Amino acid sequence: MAMNLARNLENTAGWFPEQVAVIEGDRRWSYAELAARAAGAAAGLAGLGVGPGDRVALCAPNSAAWLAVYFGALKLGATVVTLSPLLTPPELRRLLAHSRPRAVFTEARRREHLAGLAEQDPPPKLICPGGDCQPDDLCRPASGPQPARERERHEVAAILYTGGTTGEPKGVMLTHENLVTAAHQVAHCERSTVEDRALCFLPFNHVFGQVHIMNATILSGGGLVLLPGFELAGVLAAIAEHRVTKLYAVPTIYVRLAQVADIAAKLGPVRYCFSAAASMAGELVRRWKDLTGLDIFEAYGMTESASLVTYNHYHHHRLGSVGTPVGTTEVSIRDERGRVLPSGSRGEICIRGRNIMAGYLDNPAATRAAFHGDWFRSGDVGYLDPDGYLFIVDRIKDLIITGGENVYPREVEEVLCRRPEVAECAVIGLPDPEYGERVVAYIVPRPGSQIDPVHLRSFLKEHLSPFKVPKQLVSVPQLPTSPAGKILKRRLRQEVLAQDEARRR
Repeated sequence: MAMNLARNLENTAGWFPEQVAVIEGDRRWSYAELAARAAGAAAGLAGLGVGPGDRVALCAPNSAAWLAVYFGALKLGATVVTLSPLLTPPELRRLLAHSRPRAVFTEARRREHLAGLAEQDPPPKLICPGGDCQPDDLCRPASGPQPARERERHEVAAILYTGGTTGEPKGVMLTHENLVTAAHQVAHCERSTVEDRALCFLPFNHVFGQVHIMNATILSGGGLVLLPGFELAGVLAAIAEHRVTKLYAVPTIYVRLAQVADIAAKLGPVRYCFSAAASMAGELVRRWKDLTGLDIFEAYGMTESASLVTYNHYHHHRLGSVGTPVGTTEVSIRDERGRVLPSGSRGEICIRGRNIMAGYLDNPAATRAAFHGDWFRSGDVGYLDPDGYLFIVDRIKDLIITGGENVYPREVEEVLCRRPEVAECAVIGLPDPEYGERVVAYIVPRPGSQIDPVHLRSFLKEHLSPFKVPKQLVSVPQLPTSPAGKILKRRLRQEVLAQDEARRR
């Protein structure tokens, strides 16, 4: 089947040309204008030597121009490589050397960072102020249509890097079929319409921002309200000014919003709230419902699945679950040898469907290790209840083994989050000469509250087996997070171990 993800934009622009597609500060582009600028970007990229099968890297904050370059490259049959604008210069150079793009859309400050790329053959063209091409020149509206080239469904449309929090980043190759499937699944599950305005302050390089929010909104003809990042006053102002109907965030941000006085009134027209990137404590979901009258909808997915695997439904929302499989996606719980486990058993979540990646760029060993046959191994532990609802237990790599007993941090975190003085928490395992690992909880208190370790430990003992109760309860002002807002337990553990080593010297 021939397809191209860029046709989603072309179709929406044909059906709803005057509908607002993107709002960025004072800038508003209709779908007709966004499509015309994407066509202009396609012509400009072709002038820079980009053709079918080439790669175009985007390393810049969210913007209307970012969207034009993204869809312009796809129209040509090129592959987009989406990179975090927060990468350090060495990280950026390493990923560009790995992906070898023909052109790079970026910021002016990156020019000196990319000087070494001139050694590549051919060197990539820089699209930035002072580069080989100015972004405003590249994204001028085309004088005529620039139809998307037909691509085979299995050809790679986008490469997103993942795994930097657990090891060397891997380039996830998502095909046109993966991304078209994902956009339809999100739009269908969320009942998206042309009347929706979706707030997006999450980065487009991440699967949540790019696939779940941006691509699904464009497919359904809604408007994207872009912000450069999360800033509480700016988010609340944008919701009011632009009549935002859909709020997308991560658990850490919902924690902050829940502390805002009269938050229900300030959300105004918001009809739908969604959380992803990390598991959300059930207590926070209940508290949000009490404060706002709105559910927080959750799903399960990852970069390798191009967003959704399961979704917790409008019609039968089951608290604590991440829902049932979406569309034709299949979910199976398996043991370490790939054998199917019965309903209710805990094991590795394995996934099969049209949304599963083609593999990791230039990494056949990692690709092979990621599959049991044609079933993708998620690296997450979970179970299915008798109704087919999926429950996440934890990451396999986050498992703590203390005194020979298995402790899943999420279980401990769920109990901690029931306490009114706890805003956020992260439970990790640290080396221990007696137990092998000891369970340690790092806790961000709610404003005006303090953590009383004796009282809190007494509470935990009422709800958890003794070996699951943290040996230490540490109050901290904040926890390390990724640009997408996910708490980085690996970095937390590294920071704690480094501090311990420094004290021993």
